[in-house]
Formats: sequence, structure tokens, C-alpha cells
Amino acid sequence: MAKRPVQKINFSPYGAAIKTARTGQKESRNKVGDEMYLSPRYLANIENKGQHPSLQIFLELMSRYHISVDQFLFGDTADGKSTVRRQLDALADELTDREIGIIIATVQAVLNAREKGE
Repeated sequence: MAKRPVQKINFSPYGAAIKTARTGQKESRNKVGDEMYLSPRYLANIENKGQHPSLQIFLELMSRYHISVDQFLFGDTADGKSTVRRQLDALADELTDREIGIIIATVQAVLNAREKGE
């Protein structure tokens, strides 16, 4: 029986998203490696060379950094939230109501400035 031809998935976009999220949270590869029981070199290869991780590690990394796999597979996600919006939601969960009020006021000021063409 012939071997089924399978197109290899380009993992580079996933690795880049993981690296962007990790550095955005100011986490070192050593810290992530220690917490996830991974070699920092393995994580570097995933991020920079598009190395395919195991499914378990892939899911843990995507979950850890709130990265939507759907955006890579299907473009926009079904719920309309990109990875950056999911990351913002996760960060907002850690804020107090007062801190969220400050952010709301800031966003409103940006939208008002946009309307005025500033």
C-alpha cells in the first residue's frame, strides 16, 4: 500500500505568535522551560525555526498565551476575537474595576480623537 501524501504544516507562524506573546509577557525561555519542563533550546526552535512540538506542548503553549489557533487555520475566529483580543481579555481579568475604568476612559479618548481626525 502506498504511503498517504501529507502536506507538512508550516509551523513558523505559530512559533512567531508564541514568541511574541512570551516576550510581551516578559517571560524568558528559561522561566517557561522551568515551568513547563521544557528545554529552553526546544522552545527556541519552536519559536524561531518552526519546529513542530508535540500536540500536548502545542496546546499548553497556545493556552498559556491565549493564542487562537483558529486565526491561523481559518483567518478570523468564529467569535470574531483575534489572539491579541483574547490576550487583552485575559489581562483585563486581572484588573480592578477602577483600573478598567481608566482603560475605558483612555480608549474613549482615542476614539474621540480619531473622529476629530487627530
